[in-house]
Amino acid sequence: MSAAAKMEQVDLVQANKLAAGADKKSVRVVNGLGSLMGSKKMVNVDFDEDSNMDYLLRRDQEEKDRYKSARHISEMPWTVHNWHRHLNWLNMVLVVGIPLVGWYYALSGKVPLHRNVAIFSLLYYVIGGVSITAGYHRLWAHRAYSARWPLRLFFAVFGAASVEGSAKWWGHSHRIHHRYTDTVRDPYDARRGLWYSHMGWMLLQPNPKYRARADIADLTDDWIVRFQHRHYILIMLFSAFILPAAVCSYFFNDLKGGLIYAGIIRVFAIQQATFCINSLAHYLGSQPFDDRRTPRDNWITALATFGEGYHNFHHEFPTDYRNAIKWYQYDPTKIFIYMSSMVGLAFNLKKFSQNAIQQGLVQQQQKKIDRQRSHLNWGTPLTQLPVWDKQEFMDQIKKNPGLVVISGIVHDVAGYITEHPGGETLLQAALGKDATKAFNGGVYLHSNAAHNVLATMRVAVVKEGYDAATKFAARRGESLDGKKLV
Repeated sequence: MSAAAKMEQVDLVQANKLAAGADKKSVRVVNGLGSLMGSKKMVNVDFDEDSNMDYLLRRDQEEKDRYKSARHISEMPWTVHNWHRHLNWLNMVLVVGIPLVGWYYALSGKVPLHRNVAIFSLLYYVIGGVSITAGYHRLWAHRAYSARWPLRLFFAVFGAASVEGSAKWWGHSHRIHHRYTDTVRDPYDARRGLWYSHMGWMLLQPNPKYRARADIADLTDDWIVRFQHRHYILIMLFSAFILPAAVCSYFFNDLKGGLIYAGIIRVFAIQQATFCINSLAHYLGSQPFDDRRTPRDNWITALATFGEGYHNFHHEFPTDYRNAIKWYQYDPTKIFIYMSSMVGLAFNLKKFSQNAIQQGLVQQQQKKIDRQRSHLNWGTPLTQLPVWDKQEFMDQIKKNPGLVVISGIVHDVAGYITEHPGGETLLQAALGKDATKAFNGGVYLHSNAAHNVLATMRVAVVKEGYDAATKFAARRGESLDGKKLV
């Protein structure tokens, strides 16, 4: 029995409980308006027990038992009679209904856009966007750095202005996404299509069968996260709509413009930009670090999302406070976090080592090379060639005089004699002989191309020269099984 077989194995059930935070007594955090959060179906945070997790797990089991004998609406086909049951109506109002009202007033000309309002709307868009990327995402969801309470409070207030849920809900959903990327438990599973990963996952009723959880004890330990979650609806209404309307009314005498442009349309724009991370960043771009999953690096998405478009890097190194690691890549969120650290508002900025990052790049490059390599003829691997002793080699020459030995490998060059760049007579002089020294510099120091062409002519290995053959193949990048050496 191997040593590995004797060692105690990790208990997967217990490990998954730890990953879900099921072993902890969570801080009680109740949203004041309960189910109106719009996230109750997937991440229920309203509870009436000492332990939030105990309550949640019990509710999970109850729902699981409920649908053992009955299908959930998400598993039923759409019909004229049940289509309304497929939709998450709160999110339909927040993500579709309200923006349509805003665009109606904007495009109809009923509320014209003035320059000062446009400038303020853009500025407020940046404030709300950075609060999501630097706050909700890199600070709370990934703990890529630490922040003092004034900065966290800033993120809580203006992150709510983007109308993307509380930091607690957002962080939990995002951790589930990273834990279950490209699986049925991924809230915005990219494999279900571009539309689903962009908006469909919010607008449709989720299947409770695929409910998932992640440990967010660190989030509920943060009093600012708790405060924002308890009062999310009020904070959201104030920061997303009332505050921008009031600012534009006071400074520019344009209450309606502030509400429509700095409020509704700005919220629509930042939501759509954020949704692009779930959709476009899993479809467009390159995969320089790993291609086993869908995340991709895409500078276009980065432009729309304050640097969050380098998603392949992010999924490989999620606790790195950066998304872009090269000087020319657009990542203003990284700069904001760094500048915050310069004035003492942020600290403990985390970065993966350059060695680990470079390893990922090299490994992915090797995978691409190996895929290209697999489509080429590199010659028969040594282990698949017959082994001839000297006598058998002599016997084979009588049947085929076009054999040449180079570094212990027998090659049939009969069909190549007229193609040989060094001339026919030179190759004919080597027939039936060991031409190792001549091939390796005695006459010509042959190129890589010559080695590759020669490998396609292998027919056997000389018994006495097997060691020389393996060394010769190794110099070309082969191992005993014919694959490229690592």
